[in-house]
Amino acid sequence: MKTAVLIFPGSNCDRDMAVALEQATGIAPALVWHKDTSLPAGLDLVAIPGGFSFGDHLRCGAIAARSPIMRSVVDFVTGGGHCLGVCNGFQVLTESGLLPGALMRNANLRFLCHDARLRVETTKSPFTARYGVGQDITIPIAHHDGAYRASDEELARLRGDDLVAFRYSDGAPNGAMDDIAGILSANRRVLGMMPHPERAVDAAHGGTDGKALFASLAEALATA
Repeated sequence: MKTAVLIFPGSNCDRDMAVALEQATGIAPALVWHKDTSLPAGLDLVAIPGGFSFGDHLRCGAIAARSPIMRSVVDFVTGGGHCLGVCNGFQVLTESGLLPGALMRNANLRFLCHDARLRVETTKSPFTARYGVGQDITIPIAHHDGAYRASDEELARLRGDDLVAFRYSDGAPNGAMDDIAGILSANRRVLGMMPHPERAVDAAHGGTDGKALFASLAEALATA
């Protein structure tokens, strides 16, 4: 399984993501700078990490979505590649049009940084197969613009097509519509989520509920 982690000015979870992927796969991911114009050959997965790319100027993820490397990411994804976007990475995916909707300012207008309880809504994806439907997990959040917004028609499609991956179990702390914490693309190969599973893979950091996500990926892509 060959993976890559993108790095933008202001990324601060790229190393955490790289550690989580290496722990799950046994192979260190390639680290790809935002000004590169192509991805490494033979990739199975691209991960877009959290942080504050370009200082969150204009809109969170808006400038990163127009970085040179994102042209290759769009081609990779539309060609059937797998992609994981976490927090700022989720924002980049929506700004790139690779996932529907938008991430807006938290309802209380405050930066949120704490553990959040999530409910697994589907196991029919390479990212969630190791969980159980309805399983409660604890994953950290750290964001200021994490309230998911989409049209009524888009929300109905996400529900009807089983594309909501995670919901906040105790109600969205950021005001996200339908308590959405993470969604899948129509082909189920792209996951965007605001909580940070890469920060929940080591018991010394307070919990390991994120390990199953990376184990699911490793298993799915190793047999693909």
